[in-house]
Amino acid sequence: MAGYIIKRIIVAILTLLLIMSITFLLMNAVPGSPFLTEKSTPEMIARANAKYGLDKPLYVQLFNYIRNYLSGDMGTSLKMQEGTPVRKIIFEEGKFALSFKLGVRAVIAAVLIGVPLGCLAAYNRGRWVDSVLRVVTTLGVAVPSFVLCAVLLIFLGVKLKWVPVISGSLEGWKSYIAPVIGLSFYPMCYVAKLTRTSMLDAINQDYIRTARAKGLKTGRIIFKHALRNSMIPVITYLGPLTAGIVTGGFVVEQTFQIPGLGKYFISSILNRDYPIIMATTVVLATLVIGMNLVVDIAYKLVDPRISLTKGEG
Repeated sequence: MAGYIIKRIIVAILTLLLIMSITFLLMNAVPGSPFLTEKSTPEMIARANAKYGLDKPLYVQLFNYIRNYLSGDMGTSLKMQEGTPVRKIIFEEGKFALSFKLGVRAVIAAVLIGVPLGCLAAYNRGRWVDSVLRVVTTLGVAVPSFVLCAVLLIFLGVKLKWVPVISGSLEGWKSYIAPVIGLSFYPMCYVAKLTRTSMLDAINQDYIRTARAKGLKTGRIIFKHALRNSMIPVITYLGPLTAGIVTGGFVVEQTFQIPGLGKYFISSILNRDYPIIMATTVVLATLVIGMNLVVDIAYKLVDPRISLTKGEG
């Protein structure tokens, strides 16, 4: 397993460098400048570009970006917090921590609710419970997050006044309710659908028939024997899902005015603050790549028959 992990780390580094390069080139392909305002003059823009090294050839800028990142320097903000180190903005000012706290709660809610719902639907296959859960999960997957967030905001915040309209820095448990629901509802429904489908596949396997022949109850067969083998598709989905949620639900943070990494990323794009865009992209890509490695290792824990080194080398 150690050799496999080392290979994956090397591939992960190369993938991250490729993502950085593509992101950088796409940013610079968009017309305009972060220093372009109504009062700016060509001379002012030229001085600002020279100050931050944006007047150099693209390959030189890209090389400098990658070299600085390898040394731990994410650069400084060009516009939103001019001159402030990006590392300080993301990590020390609590933007990543805020998104992390919200994301972890959303992932936990999605798994703890989604998996039992999927098991319940599989256990009651063909009955009204299964039909109701299938309708709810299908709607949950189909409804856009911005629509759900708007409904939660109006219904829970404005009409019933159960939760604050603006969650802000998430102080107090009530401020978490609407954002966590908005962030976890789609993955919860998707996890439930995955669990139901994989559970039904597992039920048709030979070892389940053997368990039934021994006289075990259906509930015990589903929740004890079939559940473990049906978790692999769910684990596969949870890898990138966790990385995406933890780095901030862009729509959710924007709707509830949570000053997390997702909301800040949108603002950085609108303001063309290149270093913040790059840093946020790198953080997200690192989490996705890392979570995919964790998922591969989790496969082995769930099913010892899986060989991580199969097909490698």
